Amino acid sequence: MRSDRSLTSSTGEGICLSPVVGFGLVSVFSLGLFSLAFLAAVRQNFLFQWSFLVPSIALIGWSVLVFGRAQNRGKSFTLRVVLRKQHYIQACAQGAFFLYWGWYWRPVYDSAFLIVAQLFFAYAFDMLLVWSRRTSYTLGFGPFPVIFSINLFLWFADDWFYLQFCLVALGFCAKEFIRWNNNGRRVHIFNPSSFPLAVASICLILTGATDITCGQDIAISQFYPPHIYIVLFLVALPGQYLFGVASMTMSAVLATYLFGLAYFAATGVYFFYDSYIPIAVFLGMHLLFTDPSTAPRTEVGRIIFGVLYGLSTVLLYVVLSRAGVPTFYDKLLFVPVLNLSVQLLDRVARFQWLRRFDPARLVGADRGRPRQLNLIYVGLWVVTFSVMSTFQGVGDRHPGQWVPFWQSACSEGRPRACSYLANMQFIFCRSGSAWACNEAGILHVQLSETDEEEMYRDPLDAGEFFERGCERGFGAACQNFDRLSSGLGPFEHAPPTLDDYPIILRGTKGPITDHSARFLYERACRQGWDDTCGFVLNH
Repeated sequence: MRSDRSLTSSTGEGICLSPVVGFGLVSVFSLGLFSLAFLAAVRQNFLFQWSFLVPSIALIGWSVLVFGRAQNRGKSFTLRVVLRKQHYIQACAQGAFFLYWGWYWRPVYDSAFLIVAQLFFAYAFDMLLVWSRRTSYTLGFGPFPVIFSINLFLWFADDWFYLQFCLVALGFCAKEFIRWNNNGRRVHIFNPSSFPLAVASICLILTGATDITCGQDIAISQFYPPHIYIVLFLVALPGQYLFGVASMTMSAVLATYLFGLAYFAATGVYFFYDSYIPIAVFLGMHLLFTDPSTAPRTEVGRIIFGVLYGLSTVLLYVVLSRAGVPTFYDKLLFVPVLNLSVQLLDRVARFQWLRRFDPARLVGADRGRPRQLNLIYVGLWVVTFSVMSTFQGVGDRHPGQWVPFWQSACSEGRPRACSYLANMQFIFCRSGSAWACNEAGILHVQLSETDEEEMYRDPLDAGEFFERGCERGFGAACQNFDRLSSGLGPFEHAPPTLDDYPIILRGTKGPITDHSARFLYERACRQGWDDTCGFVLNH
């Protein structure tokens, strides 16, 4: 037994810590969280500040119980430092995405201290959870990809931020307590970030409390940066190769893309409206469901795993849309179900009729050469992504972003086209486009005559849009407001002005910063506003 005067000692199994030193280590993280409660951005909101104070005090209290009991029993603890490549490479990819996204959407940078707070909490909570049950704790970068992954998809608003710490705690509890035997090893079943995200999503949907989160804003703003698909593809590529998950991502992307192509061929409109694969879903396919620890071991199993994830986003999008629920949950809900299926998928992959198609057998990777197979999959994924980018399968210039496409689709009576165009016009009107207000009013009246959409039943509601457009000096909107009131039509259309173009030409990308006439007319011409093409030569 160690001497009472020895607080720490080094062994082949790690560093031996006394309860006093263990308490001090946990207190560093707990007090770090406590100190953030006094930042100017936090202390001005009482509820927000207590979201920091209560968890930090609870952690200190838990520490006193754990280490006080250990001190009374003469018990010591072991700290092992292990820096796993799987953790820090994934964290680097996620961190790079955060940096690029935040450059174009400022709330990411403004909220950086919240991620630091969650990391403080995660380290302290994880240490206490493990040391409450056994004596050895492994210190590394493990909490980083968990915290980063959670924050890539869901933030709670300031008044409800304590729930963010509940998410983190749930993830680590699931990792510690929900385990099974897989290939002779006792491992956790669920991805420690996707499980709490799915549970939170279900709770928010059932309670109708989505507005206490920034989930919708996150999903929308991730498309703001230019070339975001390429950036995400590149930052995830090292992990795709090193951990052999390229087959999962590629199969998920292809399944969703091929469905989108088939849907467009059948209907003439895009299933996800402004893309074949929304960037938030594409993000989930790279940095959420691809945890190798909670994925199938066989290559065929991983391919099936990816296909199921891709198709689940399609199915959930339909279900959520029809239920009137925000659709950004589509990428979060099914991952735990997939985690539960990994042993079944591996058994299916070993069926004799499927084994002959196993790519691992074709290159001998089943005999100890997995890196060769990883390289082949990464090469195929690079080619696949390049082809998809060339044909606008992914990228910034998908036609579904632009108003002319939906105007044409609406006039041709394609499914969902007029409703989506009306929603676009409403958003642009609210953002300050007088032209969009006028068009939204006209379309509202037209939709009220079809009796298909409940929200457009009363044609007089269009007066609000005409009035907004008139207040902003759009003459046609003023005339249409008078005609709506008198019941004398038809309504008058008019082309957008230069003041409208910076709003209506952005699509679902970030704000347009160049407001010069030549730039706006060139952009409008490329998007299909044919009347503007002649103006380009004059500017």
